[in-house]
Amino acid sequence: MSRSDVGARASRWTYDDVPDLTGRRALVTGASSGIGVVEARELARAGADVVLAVRDTTRGEEVATRLRAAGVRGSVSVEPLDLASLDSVRALARRVEQPLDLLVNNAGVMATPRHRTTSDGFELQFGTNHLGHFALTGLLLPRLLETPAPRVTTVSSLAHLGSDGRVAEGNPADDYDPQRAYSRSKLANLLFASELHRRTLAPGSALGSLTSTAAHPGVSNTRLLASRDGLGAFGVVRAAAPVVGRLFFSSPERGAEAVVHAATVAEPGAFVGPQWLGGWRGPIGPSRRSPWADDVGLARLLWDRSEELTGVRFPA
Repeated sequence: MSRSDVGARASRWTYDDVPDLTGRRALVTGASSGIGVVEARELARAGADVVLAVRDTTRGEEVATRLRAAGVRGSVSVEPLDLASLDSVRALARRVEQPLDLLVNNAGVMATPRHRTTSDGFELQFGTNHLGHFALTGLLLPRLLETPAPRVTTVSSLAHLGSDGRVAEGNPADDYDPQRAYSRSKLANLLFASELHRRTLAPGSALGSLTSTAAHPGVSNTRLLASRDGLGAFGVVRAAAPVVGRLFFSSPERGAEAVVHAATVAEPGAFVGPQWLGGWRGPIGPSRRSPWADDVGLARLLWDRSEELTGVRFPA
């Protein structure tokens, strides 16, 4: 099938095209707000039993209650997860005792104004957006590989286009720039998803049954814009974000489409997102990658560095 055929088919895709997920189990990080809520809702509406892995469990329980009241077919449960703490990541992985069909690496922080670190000493955006998800995926692999067709979908961003080749350095403090650090973390997400896909194709790979995809939501009006962990640390940004978001950005409903598409029907190795206005919004199809995102050597360097920093090693 040609790229144009894939794009044409994807452009007609809606949530009603999500396949029946009855009996499947999914875990979505950051599912207490924004596109994560919509992703969880649509997976549960299709019959999946969905785990909301969230930092704020009170908000997570409120979301779970709303989804149940909306009549989703699958069950909805909540688990605490702080991706800025490898101890929290490991604790969640230990609590997941059942086979897992789908992992959606969705959570993230954006453009933290000052250089901040995780509890493990990593720069906050690199540590949360990339290293936390890298470790979580590796630790959940045993549960994923217990299912016949496991999938891992990692959420990147158009911001990856603004990154440079220093992604594996982890955003050092001496030249910290909020937006560049965010761009690097989103490039790291895409490099991880691509390298994970390549490793499933290696002869004799233990990951052969796994499908790895990536997606970006375009530019969506979510709480990420006003988060105090990011640009929302500035009061003027926090106050203006709701108005600006409604006027110029797509809704979480539309932003989540690409992620749900990638998580359920996209081809292995795909990177999908909105097709209009340079990827800001519109129907879903194949998304462009920066030259760095196609750099196999950089992906392998980042992978090795991530294993070293997290202590989580994937099967050869």
